[in-house]
Amino acid sequence: MATADGRKIAILFPGQGSQFLGMTREFRDQDPEARALMAAAEEASGLPLAALCDDGPMAELTRTLHLQPAMTVANLICYDALAKAGVQADFCCGHSLGEYGALYAAGVLSARDTLALVTERGRLMEREAEAHPGAMRAVVKLDIEQVRAVIGQVKSGVLCVANHNSAEQIVISGEAGPVEEAAGLVAERGGKAIPLKVSGPWHSPLIGGAIADFVTVMGGIDFKTPRVPVLFNVTAGVEPNPEVIRGIMARQIASPVRWFETMQRLMAEEVRVFIEAGPKNVLTGLMKKIVPADYDHQCFQVDSPASLEQCLAGLAGK
Repeated sequence: MATADGRKIAILFPGQGSQFLGMTREFRDQDPEARALMAAAEEASGLPLAALCDDGPMAELTRTLHLQPAMTVANLICYDALAKAGVQADFCCGHSLGEYGALYAAGVLSARDTLALVTERGRLMEREAEAHPGAMRAVVKLDIEQVRAVIGQVKSGVLCVANHNSAEQIVISGEAGPVEEAAGLVAERGGKAIPLKVSGPWHSPLIGGAIADFVTVMGGIDFKTPRVPVLFNVTAGVEPNPEVIRGIMARQIASPVRWFETMQRLMAEEVRVFIEAGPKNVLTGLMKKIVPADYDHQCFQVDSPASLEQCLAGLAGK
C-alpha cells in the first residue's frame, strides 16, 4: 500500500526516551504474531521484556541493558503492523537505537539477529557508562555552528555533539564538568542547555570502549543488502554494502546522530509522507521543527491499533 497519490514514504524509528509502560500491549492483545515476536525477543535477550514493557517498574525498563531490546521489539511490532496492512517504505531510518528497527524493516537483519545485537549493544554501553560516567544536555536556540564554537571554548575534558536533531536543537555529551561549563557558555550566547535524564554520555568518546567488543559480536551476524534505502545516523546518507554497514553500526555507538541532515536528505528525495513506527511521537514532534511550512507533507505515528487505523485512513486520502 502506498499513498493514494503515489507519494514517497519514509518510515522512522524512535530510540531511547520514547518508552512508556504498556507500550505495544494493545497490539499484543490483538495479534498472536505480535505476541510471538515479543516471545522471540525475550528468548534472544534472556530478559522478561513483556513484563518490563507492561508493568516496569520504569526504573528497570529505562536501564540501558533492558531498554534497548524492549524499545527495539516495540519498534518491530509497530513496523510489522504497518507492513501487514500493506504499507511499503521508500526509505527507512532510525534515531540512534531506532536505527536497528530500520535495518530490520529494510531486510538487512532478521528479527532475532536485530534483538540479539541490541541486547549486546545495551550491555556494552551500560558497562562503558558505569566505567566512564558523564552527562548530556539539550541545547536550544543555538545552531550547530554556535554549539561547535561553544565546544571549542571548553579547553579540557571530553565534550562533543551527540545529536543534531533540528536546526536549533542539539544535544551535547561528555564528562560532567565540561558539559556544565558548556551550559554556562550556551547561556551567555542566548541559548538554553537543558539537562537530560540519561544513564550515560551516549554518542561520545566516553563509551567508545564498547566498539571493539561490538564488532566481535557483529562478526557472527548475517547482514544482507537493504531492500530499500536506509539513511544512517553516522553519514546522513545511504549505504548498500552490508560489510560497510557493519562498520557504520559499530561507529554509531560513539558518533553523532545526524538527524537534521537525514531529514533534509529525505526532503531532497521528495519524500512526502513520514511515519513514525514506535512508541510516542518524539520524531513526529521534531518534524514540526525541521520541515518548512511550505513543504507539502503528512506525518503519522503508529504505536497502537487506533493510531494504525488513523495512519491507513490518511494514506488512503480519507
